[in-house]
Amino acid sequence: MTTFDDRENAFESKFAHDAEMQFRAEARRNKLLGLWAAELLGKTGEDAANYAKEVVKADFEEPGVGDVVRKVAGDLGELASEAEIRGKLDELMLVAKEQLVKEA
Repeated sequence: MTTFDDRENAFESKFAHDAEMQFRAEARRNKLLGLWAAELLGKTGEDAANYAKEVVKADFEEPGVGDVVRKVAGDLGELASEAEIRGKLDELMLVAKEQLVKEA
């Protein structure tokens, strides 16, 4: 194997790792958003955990965060605006990444 092949394999491995970490961070962020929304809705315990799972599943409907925002905004109604939810998503992405780094 040549040096070029080694570098190519290293880049491919890094790309795959980065893509996996991004997916995990987004799923964690969505779970945290679900728990935040569940609290606003007065859900606790298993109900809150189940709601958070629903929010994570909502992200698989289409690319981007629009599906998650629509679900949570629809469920929260007047409790939070779409802008507040998008802001919370940004905030929770940082938290999710920090949590994943600590777990590694």
